[in-house]
Amino acid sequence: MAASLDNKLVVAISSRALFNFEEENRIFESGDPQAYMKLQLERLELPARPGIAFSLIQKLLAFNDATAQRVEVVILSRNDPVSGMRIFRSGHANSIKLERGVFTQGRSPFRYLRPLRAHLFLSANADDVREALAAGFPAARVLTESVLAGNNYPDEVRIAFDGDAVLFSDEAERVFQSQGLDAFQLHESSKAAQPLPEGPFKPLLTALHRLQQAGTPAMKIRTALVTARSAPAHERAIRTLMNWNIHVDEAMFLGGLAKGEFLREFEADFFFDDQTGHVDHAALHVPSGHVNSGVSNPGR
Repeated sequence: MAASLDNKLVVAISSRALFNFEEENRIFESGDPQAYMKLQLERLELPARPGIAFSLIQKLLAFNDATAQRVEVVILSRNDPVSGMRIFRSGHANSIKLERGVFTQGRSPFRYLRPLRAHLFLSANADDVREALAAGFPAARVLTESVLAGNNYPDEVRIAFDGDAVLFSDEAERVFQSQGLDAFQLHESSKAAQPLPEGPFKPLLTALHRLQQAGTPAMKIRTALVTARSAPAHERAIRTLMNWNIHVDEAMFLGGLAKGEFLREFEADFFFDDQTGHVDHAALHVPSGHVNSGVSNPGR
């Protein structure tokens, strides 16, 4: 029987998102691919250190056991195949089971998300993320300057999401940016019973919900909605999740307060937000990714 990714949570990730390749990347971006390939070959026996998304991937893979393979992680990288050898070896050295990888030697790899049917793409390359989102895949640019995740919850995958333009569409955010807070609050309270349209990360939240229901007692998923909304605009967000039959474990309606300190207390393995100001501040406290989506990212 042919191998299949059916019924699995599929995460595609670049080498820089998973491992700390910042020193090597500086040579790659200098425009000397041969020097980069030579350095990676010289360091073949030197395992790369964990990168920003390492904790997230390590915990997701822990949902796999002898009875079922529930999660598949695929390296999707602009690296060359030679450098790919070091990536796989680094995975083995760090007890991360990596079996599949696509290495495009400088070309954008996002087109391979479709045959992978990926539920998430994490990359440090902004262009690749932008193209992935445009193609309809949940994707985020990993901030490589983020702090690494903590280790207080080894048996829980902790993921936090912004609401508007991430889990939900940017419909309400457009009202806020064009007409102000009062109009936004009125718009949302008057439509409290009307579910918000889906945002780019709704498919990931759905897949995580399925994994949570079909998972193993050894690992759990804890999700949080962390939004600048406040009452009365909170109700439409909650009712939208209810309409989707999706449960989040925590909801934080912060009314414009900085999100970073709250995310630090939640101890997220990863946080997704569409606004660069929120993401930059969050990255001081937890691993974070920018979702280049919605009205806050007009240049996308």
